Amino acid sequence: MKNILTITFVLISCSTFSQSSDSSSFYLEKGKEEKIARKYLVAANHFEKAILLNPKFTEAYIENGLVNKEMRRTDAAKQNFTKAYELDNNNQTAITELMNLYFSYRQFQNAIDFAQKCKNCADKDRIIAMSYFQMEDYGKAEKILLTLVAKNPEDAEATYTLARTYLEMGLEGKAIPYYTKALQLDDKKSKWHFELGLLYYNNDNYKNAVISFNKAAENGFIRSNDFNENLGFSYIYSGEFDKGESLITEIIARKPGDKEILRDVALAFYDRKMYDKCLTYCQKLMEMDMKDGKALYQAGLCFQKKGETSKGQQMCDKAIELDPSLAGLRQKKMTMGM
Repeated sequence: MKNILTITFVLISCSTFSQSSDSSSFYLEKGKEEKIARKYLVAANHFEKAILLNPKFTEAYIENGLVNKEMRRTDAAKQNFTKAYELDNNNQTAITELMNLYFSYRQFQNAIDFAQKCKNCADKDRIIAMSYFQMEDYGKAEKILLTLVAKNPEDAEATYTLARTYLEMGLEGKAIPYYTKALQLDDKKSKWHFELGLLYYNNDNYKNAVISFNKAAENGFIRSNDFNENLGFSYIYSGEFDKGESLITEIIARKPGDKEILRDVALAFYDRKMYDKCLTYCQKLMEMDMKDGKALYQAGLCFQKKGETSKGQQMCDKAIELDPSLAGLRQKKMTMGM
């Protein structure tokens, strides 16, 4: 009697499993039809029914993940692809999708882990390189980016990322050619133009800095006070004094209490041997604070350069009385003169 009951139970169980399996397959196919028709929400409902009937149905999880991705339900998509991967850790579709999703979520180590498991992902090396860059592991990023750029010289994003990698490594000389190449490939990136402009500025290449800053502005980069200050000083140091001073004057009007920009523009004109211009800004500083020793010292140097040596030296002496720390500048100058 027990044997008959056992056999009956097994037969019923097998029959139930077969019916569930058939039903889950039915809903899977219905979901695929709706997916082709781009009825993604209806398709997702069918795939969920298939999963409910067969919780180990890997294909249903994959299909559900894909339609959720189409609907930009990335969390739901990730959950489905993760379940498919748990059921089959060699499923390349699940691996590829998780690689891309983790990268978009900025979970870069997870993106690298899945990229390294992907057998046929065309972008796996790119994902790994970009992830290493974002994780600030520039040594590893550089090696892969060099290979990517060599294989595909038209990849503007990879070329730019290599430029940024060298910039972050402090290798500005290596960064500039890759910035230039990236902008030859894609001339509309305002941020790239701006960063290249800063590089030129920091390397005293002011004429090219002016060109890059203006290109950034033409392509929509916000002309903040800082931006106009960089452009203004680039103009001054490249010899376009009127354009530079005009921009700096606008910033001073917006930030009337900012002494540092007055000092910087005074120094810029001093460096360009425009001593009368320098004196104008030293005067503005002293009008703000008659005890400004630095401004008085700078003015004294100007008078010395203009040939009024005695007057200039007296001013520098007075400046040192106001600010004894300036004595070190005179001592340094005397030592250099020896």
